[in-house]
Amino acid sequence: MAQNTREKVQTLTAQLNRYRDEYYNSNAPSVSDEVYDRMYDELVSLELETGICMTDSPTRTVGYVAVSELEKTTHPIPLLSLDKTKSVEELVSFTGEHQILLMLKLDGLTVKLTYEEGRLVEAATRGDGDTGEVVTHNVRGISGIPQCIPYLERLVVSGEAFIRPGDFEKLQEKLTDSNGERYKNGRNLAAGSVRLLDAAACRGRRVMFMPFAVLEGFPEMELKSQKLRKLPELGFQVCKFVISRRSLTCQEMEEGIGSLRQFAEDNDIPIDGIVASYNDIAFSRSCGRTGHHYKDGLAFKFEDELHETKLLSVEWNPSRSGEISPVAVFQPVEIDGCEVSRASLHNLSFIEGMELMPGCRILVSKRNMIIPHVEENLDRGRFVMSQAVPERCPCCGEPARIHESRSVENGKEKVTKTLFCDNQNCETRRLRQFVHFVSQKAMNIEGLSEATLEKFIGKGWIHTYMDIYELDRHRDEIVNMEGFGEKSWQRLWDAIQGSRNTTFERYLIAMDIPMVGNTASRTLAGEFHGDLAEFEDAVHHQYDFTQLPDFGDTLHNNIHEWFYDEENLYVWEVLQQMLNIEKRTVEENKDTVRENPFVGMTIVVTGKVEPYTRSGINEMIESLGAHAGSSVSRKTDYLVCGENAGSKLAKARELGIKVLTPAQFFHMAGE
Repeated sequence: MAQNTREKVQTLTAQLNRYRDEYYNSNAPSVSDEVYDRMYDELVSLELETGICMTDSPTRTVGYVAVSELEKTTHPIPLLSLDKTKSVEELVSFTGEHQILLMLKLDGLTVKLTYEEGRLVEAATRGDGDTGEVVTHNVRGISGIPQCIPYLERLVVSGEAFIRPGDFEKLQEKLTDSNGERYKNGRNLAAGSVRLLDAAACRGRRVMFMPFAVLEGFPEMELKSQKLRKLPELGFQVCKFVISRRSLTCQEMEEGIGSLRQFAEDNDIPIDGIVASYNDIAFSRSCGRTGHHYKDGLAFKFEDELHETKLLSVEWNPSRSGEISPVAVFQPVEIDGCEVSRASLHNLSFIEGMELMPGCRILVSKRNMIIPHVEENLDRGRFVMSQAVPERCPCCGEPARIHESRSVENGKEKVTKTLFCDNQNCETRRLRQFVHFVSQKAMNIEGLSEATLEKFIGKGWIHTYMDIYELDRHRDEIVNMEGFGEKSWQRLWDAIQGSRNTTFERYLIAMDIPMVGNTASRTLAGEFHGDLAEFEDAVHHQYDFTQLPDFGDTLHNNIHEWFYDEENLYVWEVLQQMLNIEKRTVEENKDTVRENPFVGMTIVVTGKVEPYTRSGINEMIESLGAHAGSSVSRKTDYLVCGENAGSKLAKARELGIKVLTPAQFFHMAGE
C-alpha cells in the first residue's frame, strides 16, 4: 500500500505538469479546472502523508530560478567512469564467480544529488570526475528528483539526466544548438539542458532523472542492490537492473543483455549499453581504481555509435616513407565523452570510394571505442579527383604521384591508391625519419623532441643520423639557444651517449625498414643470434624471410629492397662503428627461459593487459620462450584477450584458437 502511495505522488506530479503545459503553453487544456484542482489537492495530501515532494511538483514550482554562472564543486568520492568492452566473453570472464548487477547504461549526463536531513542541498554534474558544476537551480525543471525525502541521514546518489527518444524527436524540430543547428542526439540536448542558467528553459526540455548508485547512505547494507531498492521508498524511479544468482554462461549473459535492451526500448529509455558491476560493496572497494575508471564494473557497448558532422577539409601529411597521408578535419563531435574532430582517411582509395569532398555531411565513429573513423558520406555524387587530391607535396612543393599497389583479398585482386612524395630531401619527410630514429622503441634518445630536431635541422647541424652523435661540435651554440642551458645540454648529451649502447632490435627498428617493428625485429634477433653482421650476410645471400613466423612476401621484399639502396647501406655500416651493439646468443636466451607451457608457442595479444604496455607484454612472451605474434593466423597457438579487444578476437574464434584472459595467461606462465 505504501509503495502504491509513493508511486501515486510521482504519477500525480507528472499528470498535473502535463495539464499545466497544455493550459499555459499550448492553450489546449484536456481537463476542466475542477478536475485539475481536485488532483492538485490530492497531491498536497499525499506529499504530507509520505514526506515525499518531487522537485518539479506543481505545489512547489511557482517560479524557476536563474543564475549568472555555474559554480564548481568537488566530489569527495570521484565520479569516475567504467572501462568498456564489446565482447560478451570478456564480460563473462570479468564477472567470474561473483554476484553481479546487470543494469541499463543510460545515455545522458551523470548527475549527483546530495540530501541532508531529508532535503536536497546540492545537485552537481560529473564534470571531470573530481570537479563538477552545481546545477541545483535546475532540479525544478527535471522530473524524477525528490525535493524532500523521509530519510534524515546524509544521502548521496548518482544517476543520469536524460531525454526520452520520443520526447527528443519532438524537441528536435524546434530547438537548435549554439551554432544554430539541430541537436544531433538526445544526450547532447540533455547535457546542455541540465547546464542551462535558466531553470525555466530547462523545464521545457523534458529532462528526467534516474539514479543508478548510492554513494553515501544506508551504511548498514552490504549490497548495492539493497541500497538501490530503498530508493523507491524515497520517491525515486531507479534505473532498471537484474541480479545474477550464479555464474553466467555467454548465452545467459546475452539473454540478460537482450532482456534489458528490450525493456529500454519498450519504455522509451535511451541507452548505449549495459553495465555489469560486482554487487558486494566491500569487494567492489577492494578492486581499486585507475585515474580513469573504477575496476569493480565493466560497461558493455552495443556497437560503434555513428555521429553526423560536416567534413571541413582534408590535410595531407608526408610520412617518413614518402607516402602523403590524408586526415579528415570535421566539425567537432562528442564520442564516449571525448571531443573528436580528426580521423585518418587511410589512403586515396578510401577517399575515392567514399567520394569525400569538403562540405560533405559524414558519419563518424570511434571503432572499438578507441580510433576515430569516417564511416559514411551522406552527400555522395560530388567527388572530383583533381579537386580532392593535391598535385604537389604540401611540404616541399615537389610534384606528388599516385601509386597503385595490388593485393589479393578473398580471391579477388584489390588495387590501393596512395599519394607519394618522391623527394628524399622533403623537410617533413626527413623530420619524421629523425623523430622515428630517436623514438623510445628505436634509439631512445630522450630530449630530442620533434620541435628540437626541427630547430637543429633548420640550423644545419643534422643531416644524417651520424650527425646526432657529433652534436657536441655545436655545444656552445645549443647552450645559448632559447629553452636550453648547461643542464639541458648535459641531459641531452648524456641521453645521446647512453644510446650508443643498444640492441639488435632497437638498431633494426631505427633503420626504418618498412614493416620491421617490435615483433619482426625480435624474430630476426632470435633467428640471427642478435648479430647484425649475420643478418646482413643472410640478406646478401638471398635469405628467404617468409620461412619466419608472420613474415610474408611483402616484408621479405621490403628487407631485400632496403639493402639494395646504397645510401641505406652506407648508414647501416657507418653508424654501427659509432655504437656498441649488444649480442645475445640463442644459448644464453635458452638458459633464462624457465619451464612453462608456452615454450615454442606463438602468442598474440589483443586489447589492454595491465600493467603492461604492448611492447612490455610482448617482451614477457618472448622471455617465456614463445613467439609474440602481431596478427592472428592458423599458426597462432594462443590469443591473450585484454580489455577493449579488437578484431583479432573474432578471427581467433573463427579459426578455433584458444583464447586466454590475462589472469589465465599469467597463471599458466607462473606469474
